[in-house]
Amino acid sequence: MALVPCQVLRAAILLSYFSILCTYKAIDMPAHQTYGGSWKFLTFINLVSCPRSPPQLLPPVCVHLVIQAIFFGICVLTDLSSLLTKGSDSQEQERQLKKLISLRDWMMAVLAFPVGVFVVTMFWSFYMYDREMVYPKLLDNFIPAWLNHGMHTTVLPFILIEMRTTHHQYPSRSCGLATICTFSVGYILWVCWIHQVTGVWVYPFLDHISPGAKAIFFATITIILNIFYLLGEVLNNYIWDTQKCMEEGKEKPKMD
Repeated sequence: MALVPCQVLRAAILLSYFSILCTYKAIDMPAHQTYGGSWKFLTFINLVSCPRSPPQLLPPVCVHLVIQAIFFGICVLTDLSSLLTKGSDSQEQERQLKKLISLRDWMMAVLAFPVGVFVVTMFWSFYMYDREMVYPKLLDNFIPAWLNHGMHTTVLPFILIEMRTTHHQYPSRSCGLATICTFSVGYILWVCWIHQVTGVWVYPFLDHISPGAKAIFFATITIILNIFYLLGEVLNNYIWDTQKCMEEGKEKPKMD
């Protein structure tokens, strides 16, 4: 795909994320004023009851949307920098562009792809099993269907389009896995801290399982994120190794 269409595509995706985030934040929900605000959740939406207050509607976190918006913002900035430095002999500009490209590739590998795929997979898996666990029907009165799909569906095709149109250099596997583990542990600690402060688990089912089961659940989340990181690495290599073979095949002269 040509460079300019890719730039336009990334800019359109970035604008769509901004519109989703702005619309989401404009929705008047009580949980926007509770401890942790929108940052309680990675993907789920739930109804929970606090011991000292009536049931409160807790909206989905913006975490994964913010990750995607920041990632595509870096992509757009990289494209603009590439166009502006095209034909320039400045070594400093070239170094800055390489740094941007490295940041873009790193974020794609360790955050945008694994977290994005995790959110879509987990949300719709639970939704099909029992939507009341993640997206109660009551939320249909607050959140339009297009916004729900914007938060929990379009993330996957957008990130796959980006992977298909641009080759991303993955970091070393040990570095990538260490980073995704750090992100997972950080989020788990944040969930535990919210429980420590408020007495309420972000995900209500955690109230009904033993400490050992909680540890298994958190460990499973970390393992799944690591699996999605490896999946992204394999898929990226497959797409671009195949593309390279096709290009080399076209360039090879035909034998009479």
